[in-house]
Amino acid sequence: QVQLVESGGGSVQAGGSLRLSCAASGSIVSIGAMGWYRRAPGKQRELVAIITSSDTTNYADSVKGRFTISRDNAKNTVYLKMNILKPEDTAVYYCSAREIITTTAMRDYWGQGTQVTVSS
Repeated sequence: QVQLVESGGGSVQAGGSLRLSCAASGSIVSIGAMGWYRRAPGKQRELVAIITSSDTTNYADSVKGRFTISRDNAKNTVYLKMNILKPEDTAVYYCSAREIITTTAMRDYWGQGTQVTVSS
């Protein structure tokens, strides 16, 4: 079983920055892709950014150029640096991690979510 613990959310004014962290712990076999999703009030959860174990990244168009995802494999930790924040970035941000159990067996885990609020 893998636990994901997020930190770094909070309130900031538009144009500001925040850095989210998510650490995976527990009986980990191997962590594959890790990512960040968000759910804004009244909207569906959407992908923000994802990073593979080989550091290939992918971003939602709405955050490209402003957000940067990175990871520390030794610590099983993923980060999301968010710059030039906008009010529309306000959401609960969720960390995700895919555990690679075997070549054909995988399991996805989710963090509890951390609130990011951007005021205009």
